[in-house]
Amino acid sequence: MYKILKKEILNPDVELMKIEAPLLSKNTKAGHFMILRTNKDSERIPLTIVKNDERSITIIYQKLGFSTLELSQKNQGEYIEDVVGPLGKAKTINYHQRILAVAGGVGAAPLYPQIKAYKDLGCQIDLIIGAKDKEHLILLSEYQEICNHVYICTDDGSLGRKGFVTSVMKDLLEKEHYDLSIIIGPLIMMKNSALLTQEKNIETEVSLNPIMIDGTGMCGNCRVSIHGKNYFACVDGPDFNADGIDFDELIHRQNYYKNEEHQCRMKLGNNHE
Repeated sequence: MYKILKKEILNPDVELMKIEAPLLSKNTKAGHFMILRTNKDSERIPLTIVKNDERSITIIYQKLGFSTLELSQKNQGEYIEDVVGPLGKAKTINYHQRILAVAGGVGAAPLYPQIKAYKDLGCQIDLIIGAKDKEHLILLSEYQEICNHVYICTDDGSLGRKGFVTSVMKDLLEKEHYDLSIIIGPLIMMKNSALLTQEKNIETEVSLNPIMIDGTGMCGNCRVSIHGKNYFACVDGPDFNADGIDFDELIHRQNYYKNEEHQCRMKLGNNHE
């Protein structure tokens, strides 16, 4: 059993948990993820480790499916059943003079530990961060501490520029030079953003954590085709060079289990009426 040291509601859809897990924390590097089970009979959930210290890990999750809704019912001082990790391949962090980071929605969570590691190497980092409104922008103050410039955009214009991250990217890429771009967010956002950086011949990396389910490669849902060759996001990634990724295939596969998720959400609601 693993104790929840802290729980924070970041917005109506996204929450943060700090969990006591000293062995996992001591071995975690940027890019790693973990798997947890909320209760004994719960589904396994793969989640990025956003922060770690000597005794704990911090996760940020969106209350989107049955299992994250179930996790949300746990409170500070309570326990989750188990955690496993660190899993996946740690990110290779090499010096790049200028980096363009792009975060969409809850993608700001898995992006943060990577950007922090690059900042610790002395890299100059510009960030474009987007969400549907100002309430759904997460980790903004943390990014402002480590980035040279932070460009904010929201779908409704409630903070920063109104529109998508790609609009800001187009303007920025016309006047600035970058050695590396790291883009994390919804699949369609990563696809469209990567097309822009690739036009400028900027090395571009994305994280395919949105398509992971069991975190071991056995379910096959995280299979990704890159230049016609198959990889698995949870064992070969979750971070990949964007060049050659078949994003359309991934977007199609992400909709496979929508009916099952709906049925589980209904069951969870009925159990707590």
